[in-house]
Amino acid sequence: MTGPGAAAPVVIVGAGPVGLLLACELGRARVPVVVVERLAAPMNESRASQLTTLTAELLHERGFDALLDEAAHEPRAHFGGLGFDLSGLDSAYAGNWKVPQYRTEAVLGERAEGLGATLLRAHELTEITELPDHVVCGVRGPRGHRHIQARYVVGCDGARSTVRRLCGFPVSATPATKELLRADVTGLRIRDRRFERLEAGFAVAATRDGVTRVMVHAAGQGVAGRTGPPEFVEVVRLWDKVTGEDISGGNAVWLDAFDNSTGQAGSYRRGHVLLAGDAAHWHMPIGGQALNVGLQDAVNLGWKLAGTVNGWAAPGLLDSYHAERHPVAARVLHHVAAQEALLLDGVGIEPLRTVLSELAGLDRVRAHLARVAGNLDDRYGPPGPAPTGRRIANLRLRTETGPLPAPGTEPVLVRLTPSSDGLGRCGISTIHAIDEEGSLPGVTTLLLRPDGYVAWADDHEEDLDQAIGKLLRVEGRKENAGL
Repeated sequence: MTGPGAAAPVVIVGAGPVGLLLACELGRARVPVVVVERLAAPMNESRASQLTTLTAELLHERGFDALLDEAAHEPRAHFGGLGFDLSGLDSAYAGNWKVPQYRTEAVLGERAEGLGATLLRAHELTEITELPDHVVCGVRGPRGHRHIQARYVVGCDGARSTVRRLCGFPVSATPATKELLRADVTGLRIRDRRFERLEAGFAVAATRDGVTRVMVHAAGQGVAGRTGPPEFVEVVRLWDKVTGEDISGGNAVWLDAFDNSTGQAGSYRRGHVLLAGDAAHWHMPIGGQALNVGLQDAVNLGWKLAGTVNGWAAPGLLDSYHAERHPVAARVLHHVAAQEALLLDGVGIEPLRTVLSELAGLDRVRAHLARVAGNLDDRYGPPGPAPTGRRIANLRLRTETGPLPAPGTEPVLVRLTPSSDGLGRCGISTIHAIDEEGSLPGVTTLLLRPDGYVAWADDHEEDLDQAIGKLLRVEGRKENAGL
């Protein structure tokens, strides 16, 4: 059916974890959303199953504790197979949290729909028409074609993003040269292998709850042209070639092939169209970074897009999404490329592995690697007094009645002094808090973003209005002196 169709402030293309978390973020801010998903039913595969420390913190702040309670806690991480401990991170969620992707999607999807999102399954985006003040999406579904008009469209539709292709986003990409096969297999009894570099290739095996995840790469083997997942017999053959083990007696419940192609969009925004997750950056899935960086994209974008739609965002705030998140993914791409070499290159890489192993034994290096693996090392904005640019999650602050509330959907001021001076800041709410442990010496006021990052902090307020003006369109907004 072709016709004028429907209208929504935001259309999200892709109902994976990134698209669904973005729908939740917009729903929290009462922005109506339509999610367009090609698949007719939710997927039931484990896929990306690792949530990092930062992701767990963000999910906790948004009330997803039940999902985190399902997760298996892993206190260690690795860089190119060189292991290190995460338990020393200053977080209640130090470590990695293992939960199958289908569970993450199910929980996020239920929340998104509960917040009012419209989920159109078995609908495929076929065209995008960009107009000066809105976008029209052509969508093909079970009942034919329809058009959906939106102020903004966000492509959360993976590394082969239709949104990115239709809108002509420029990308920097490198083609695949190596391929790995992986499978979840029941009925196996083989020993665990943690990033084993063998003469014939590379192998990983880990069993949890009766399911063995195997991953294998054969040295010197090129990339197969595939239109779907591999057959189990191919995984069996490659596993035997690399490890000498026979896994043919197992039953494959999930099969997958992935390669080392990488890429990144040159811009995450083009007018009223934006990209997030694998649609904006893609790489070999090492260390679970693809899922986590994508979920963190959604949190960064969500409040900025909601503020733009709802009219309170300062001019240029939405552009800061690209400015903040593009460097984060670019850094991840470099780290993944380094780990790929450490894991999959030949014997020539062994001297470098030896040196890095020595360095990883140093406390400062270990602490740095842990923060990077936990996604806690990123900061936003220009330099400023601590903790400007960092997250507030682990500061020991409380109000007179209890813990500091989780971030909401708009920026707030946090005042650490009982003085009423300067309370009249137009258009922004204020929380009075107590720094019981003196974790912020010399700081009396913080400007806190909805994603939990500190936009400004100081003991004077000479440039506070300027900092607020970068986040809020304050003209015409009523003064709000407290929460």
